[in-house]
Amino acid sequence: MADLFRIGFLTVNLFDILDILIVSYIVYRLYIILNGTIAAQIALGLMIVLVTSFVVQLSNLKALSWLLKLLSDIWVIAFIIVFQPEIRRLLVILARNPFVKFFVKPNALLSTEIIVDAAFEMSQLQHGALIIILKSTGIRGFSETGEILNARLSKDLLRAIFYPRAALHDGAVVVKNNIIEAARCTLPLSQNTMINGVSLGTRHRAGLGISEQADVISVIVSEETGSISVAENGHLTRGLSKDGLRKRLNLAFKEPKLKGFKGLFEQLKKNKS
Repeated sequence: MADLFRIGFLTVNLFDILDILIVSYIVYRLYIILNGTIAAQIALGLMIVLVTSFVVQLSNLKALSWLLKLLSDIWVIAFIIVFQPEIRRLLVILARNPFVKFFVKPNALLSTEIIVDAAFEMSQLQHGALIIILKSTGIRGFSETGEILNARLSKDLLRAIFYPRAALHDGAVVVKNNIIEAARCTLPLSQNTMINGVSLGTRHRAGLGISEQADVISVIVSEETGSISVAENGHLTRGLSKDGLRKRLNLAFKEPKLKGFKGLFEQLKKNKS
């Protein structure tokens, strides 16, 4: 590869420019993901330590250099521990990429009408509910925090579970392939406590939180107002009607299969929009 130009003793070619652009884009995307979080402040502190360590080594300050070297040697482990939630979220974002999903076998089609009918009837009675529907990946660790059922999905069973005086009503139900895997599950809470000026309760924060960390759809029925909400990909949609919930679930679980490269490009375009 021919050199494009020279900066002092450094030579720059096309691959160097491409390398810089790729790294710059990765850093920019990481900044977008971490911006406004506590992790961003910690990352800034780590960068200061690394830059200071480099300057100290150039100054040949042996004692201070040895001390900073101890910090720089363990920074990778510290990075993984401190940024564990952000790393997990980044991996989830990568897994949701359309190119990755093209090679991943999705779960069986969901009987959406059962969940729609159950959610609407519980909404009419103002019975709070949180139904987590798995898409392409499982959440076994969270399912095991509740009572394992492995029962066939049905409207009456969902209503019985979320009946206010029922033993399993408190917590989330996990649904996969028309099977209720578990009930009374404990889920991670989202850091968002308010959206559009409206405060979020624990049930909505739990439904939103699991959608931030896994490829799932959360159907949430408010106990206070009876409104139906859906959380997906870290975004919460509130005030859905019965028909609106049906369309939302059908879009996610009953999309037509597209064959060939034309179908793939149409699917990528649809996901992008």
